[in-house]
Amino acid sequence: MVVVGGGVIGLTTAVVLAERGRRVRVWTRDPVERTTSVVAGALWWPYRIAPVASARQWALRSLDVYEELALRPDETGVRMVEGVQGETEPDEVGEWAAGRLPGVRASSADEYAGSGVWARLPLIDMPVHLPWLRERLLRAGGTVEERPVAALPEVAAPVVVNCTGLGARDLVPDPSVWPVRGQLVVVENPGIDTWVVSSAPDGTTAYLFPQPGRLVLGGTADDNAWSLEPDPEVAEAIVRRCAALRPEIAGARVLEHRVGLRPARPTVRLEREVLPDGRVCVHNYGHGGAGVTVAWGCAEEAAALAASS
Repeated sequence: MVVVGGGVIGLTTAVVLAERGRRVRVWTRDPVERTTSVVAGALWWPYRIAPVASARQWALRSLDVYEELALRPDETGVRMVEGVQGETEPDEVGEWAAGRLPGVRASSADEYAGSGVWARLPLIDMPVHLPWLRERLLRAGGTVEERPVAALPEVAAPVVVNCTGLGARDLVPDPSVWPVRGQLVVVENPGIDTWVVSSAPDGTTAYLFPQPGRLVLGGTADDNAWSLEPDPEVAEAIVRRCAALRPEIAGARVLEHRVGLRPARPTVRLEREVLPDGRVCVHNYGHGGAGVTVAWGCAEEAAALAASS
């Protein structure tokens, strides 16, 4: 069995398959450390992607796994961190999460200058988490190969699991997949230990995620923008918006600029398909910016579909 794609969706799916006894090879165009997933700020949050009912179950199952992984943060890169989701009411989150997020409450004026929700959620350090997933896969007997795939017929395996994200646009091909460009600025952390996500009336977003040794600032969401080059003006605007939330950010030294292309689709594609040559392909792509949130739930469903082959 071959899993095509070495981002968080592909690696998580491969881990689940390998730990269920399947012989798994991951083929990835880029090294794990250079996939789109490594760019992510990676806060678990109940994003309302479609199909909504399935996404809710995928996310809550993933939450279970992340809470367990957070017991070993240095190893897994997963920590439980408190913060504020702005422009959100507790009832919105409570109804969606069905009691799975104890302690969710309205934020205070000292915590956030506006209406928001205070919560303790998984925050994933992707440069640690992705290599950890790869090592977990290798321990389970899987392999990872840097091997680009231009078309599904190239994959000589009875079962193919397509976790190519934006690459599915050409690989399948699936023209309903489009890029949503996200730009981040990584700065020295001036002592911030809580996360904040804020949305302005003009639709712009600001967020700051404390990761070990640094602070990740965002962000942007530009539909159908393909450039991977950081835009200096955009970077300045990101820092400015984040500094409006936490003034100490204004003087923080910039360490790095990051750009990633989220693989958006009107609805996640998670289904089994019989290819023209009789082989089976399980598709697991189109998660947009919610890949981390739903990764484990989607991986388990994809593994079940592959097991029926």
